[in-house]
Amino acid sequence: MLSYKDLTVWQRSIQLVTEVYKITAKFPKVEMFGLTSQMQRAAVSIPANIAEGYARKHRPEYAQFLRIAFGSGAELETFFVLIQNLHYAKHADIVVAEGMLDEVMRMLNKLISTLVAKPQN
Repeated sequence: MLSYKDLTVWQRSIQLVTEVYKITAKFPKVEMFGLTSQMQRAAVSIPANIAEGYARKHRPEYAQFLRIAFGSGAELETFFVLIQNLHYAKHADIVVAEGMLDEVMRMLNKLISTLVAKPQN
């Protein structure tokens, strides 16, 4: 593997960011500096932390950055509940984004477990 861009979890998280931007583009203008901004930042944080951790070339740091990415995913999960309660997005759009996030979170969890369980060289 030559780059973090080769990681499926990074690629899927980029797709998730795109989906979040599509959803938040339809939010009321009053949310521009509220939920819109927070959701976009949480989504962008996922691939950004995957990339930064990978670039550190040090397993414990990489695992820590993946944990931060996972935390951003949990934050995004909370925002999906809120926007559903506020009827800011179509249910079908939320379901698609939640499915994408679930996949990314499972991949992050597996990658973290692998890094922590594998002995360092």
